[in-house]
Parts: sequence; structure tokens; C-alpha cells
Amino acid sequence: MNFTGFNECITFLYAQLPMFQNQGKKAYKPGLDRVIQLCETLNNPHKKIKTIHLAGTNGKGSCSHMLASILQEQGLKVGLYTSPHLVHFNERIKINGQAISEAKILEFVNKIRPSIEQIKPSFFEITAAMAFYYFEQEKVDVAIIETGLGGRLDSTNIITPILSIITNISYDHTDILGNTLTKIAIEKAGIIKPGIPVCIGEYTSETKPVFIKKAAERNAEITFCKPNIHHKFECDLKGSYQQKNINTVTTAVKILTEKSFKISSDTIKKGLSNVIKNTGLQGRWQILQNKPKVICDTAHNESGVNFTMNQLLTTPHENLHIVWGMVSDKDSSKILQLLPKNAIYYFCKPNVPRGKNAESLYTEAKNYSLQGNKHSSVKHAIEQALLNSKPKDVIYIGGSTFIVADALSSKLF
Repeated sequence: MNFTGFNECITFLYAQLPMFQNQGKKAYKPGLDRVIQLCETLNNPHKKIKTIHLAGTNGKGSCSHMLASILQEQGLKVGLYTSPHLVHFNERIKINGQAISEAKILEFVNKIRPSIEQIKPSFFEITAAMAFYYFEQEKVDVAIIETGLGGRLDSTNIITPILSIITNISYDHTDILGNTLTKIAIEKAGIIKPGIPVCIGEYTSETKPVFIKKAAERNAEITFCKPNIHHKFECDLKGSYQQKNINTVTTAVKILTEKSFKISSDTIKKGLSNVIKNTGLQGRWQILQNKPKVICDTAHNESGVNFTMNQLLTTPHENLHIVWGMVSDKDSSKILQLLPKNAIYYFCKPNVPRGKNAESLYTEAKNYSLQGNKHSSVKHAIEQALLNSKPKDVIYIGGSTFIVADALSSKLF
């Protein structure tokens, strides 16, 4: 039986198969066997396209979009595969900023439904296969592929890219990837392929040796970005943390230029200043309105939250209102202690099964002297923050990708 409607097709994808976005760790099916089998039924589309592979704890989404934008400005047809989506599933798979159509998703799921029922792949494995198939069918010049989680066992890790990029390593998904930076780095370093150059964005004394060792084993040329280069490039993504991502991307572009891509500094400049226009990226220090200024950001782990809070405190404001929610499988204590005490909080639960209960978040936050109220939904929390704000106040919405997703779906902006 084929699906005729897009909604039943998407419901099938979400329901049949474990989905990390909703369920967290229990949806994580390590190993590449299922995705390899699935792609074999499609004649291995991932082997017929040129790819660039990105892993990292923070910044891989921004770096992927920056790189896509630069290559689009070069006149190339660029595939972009990222996750999770914020509002619509289609956002995960794009060509030159245009999301895959509902008709193409429907056609793909109907085509491989028998294989899905036989192989029982995860949601993410199906989505990765869909991206490879679509990019091959549409004859992209290059596809930028972002890992979902980790690297070594991630379902995207069946590609042989022309370049691998690891943005940085910090603590996230420690229940799956390990609880030390060395262990997490080993997982991410799993995308380093024999003879394929790798670019490392940020590194520490703990992670650098891991990358050097893996690159040596794989005979892969390794480039470490030089930290704190002051760029002449302006970017339309305004988070202060984007400077590190620009550094990673410009270093990666230099490697690509040596690999026969002709990319001028003018192209880099245009690409970086048109990321949002070219790719449709959302949720990165995104200003939803002014007076009061409302900012949302998907930062959700220690290093990401630390960065955005520093920038938030330097953003001019009279009062600070923070709409905050998290997922239950994150260690919230480490993150709550990074939040400013002199703000009014609106605690809420993101609309996914993994969402942390607003009541328990509110109670826990009191231990860190964070004052505010709990709310029945993200939309209600934002409405209350807007009601309580004066024109010179600032409202920040974050704590989880899913809080930002709910804010963008709320139709309040």
C-alpha cells in the first residue's frame, strides 16, 4: 500500500522508527549495517556524489550553512543535509536553499517502504538515505553532510568525502558518546577517512592528540585552524561565537581551493554575508523582533550556552527576560549555573516527549537563584514575557533546539 498523503507518510516515518529528536538515547541505533543495506537497495547514491562531511559538538550546523552559501555564490549546485529540523521535516534536505518537496519525500518513502519494513532502520538512517538519493537524482555538484550525533557510528559515516571537518569538541550526549573530551573526540574522529584531508576547527590539549593519532593511522592530511584570527569577513549570522565558525570555514575553503575548487575571497565574502538568504538557516542568534528585542538561539550545551549568555549580557537592555526549557536527558545543573541571576525566567517544556517538565526545571532553577514562573507551553511563556516587557527590555528564548522550534512555530513573530 502506497501513501497518498504527505501527513500519513511523515507520521509513518515518525511512528514506525525510533527518532532521536523525540526519544533520545533509546532511539540511537549504533552501527552502519542498516544504512548500508538501505543504500544498497538504492544503488549506493552516496558513492556517486561529491561530499564534504562535518562533525563536532557545536557549530557544525552554522559551518555547514556558511560553506553551502559560499559554494552557492561560486555558482555550484549545493546539497545540504542537516538536523534536527526546526519547523518542517523538509528543512533537513536542501539544494541551494530550497527544501526537498513533500512530493519527493512521498515518492522516496513509497519506493523504499518494503526495504524499511525488512531492514527496520532508524528514522535518521532513512533520512540520511533520502538525502543521498535526492542529491544524486538532482545531480548536485557537491553535498555538505552534517553528522547527526558523534561520527564513527553516525549513519552519514558511509560516505567518502573530499574533505572532513570537525568543528570542536565539548560535552554533549555524554550518555552515548562518553563523559570525557578524549572519548567524545574519538567518536567524532571516526569521520576521518583514509587519504582524505581533515580540517579541525577548535581543539584542546586533550583532543588534539586524538586527531593527530587518527589522521596518522588513516594517512589523512590534517590542518588545525589557527585560533583567534581576526577576519575581514562580515557574516549575517550575528552570534559572537560565529567568529570561530568563520575561522573553521575559511580554513576549510583554503583546503578546497587546493583541491581544484576555484573560490575567490570575493566569493567567500558574499557567501558569508548571505548565509540566511542563500540557505534559510534559522535559530542562530536570530532576532525575531525589536522593541522589545527578542532573540532566539539553539545553544543547548555548556560551551554553547556559556557563549550566548556572555553575548546576551553585553546586549544593551533595561530588564532581561529569559524563556527557558530543556530536554530531560541533559545534565541541567551544569547549564543552569551558567545562566544570569538578574533575569526574569519563564520556564516551559518543549513540545517533544524528551522535554523536561517545566515544574521540575522551575524547582531545580531555584537552587541556582533563578527567579521566575513556570508555564504550560512555550507559546504561553513567550506571551507572558512579551506582556511583561518594556520597549528597552530584551527577551531571550532558548535552552534547547526544540524551544526555538516551538517559538518559530508559535506565529507570535
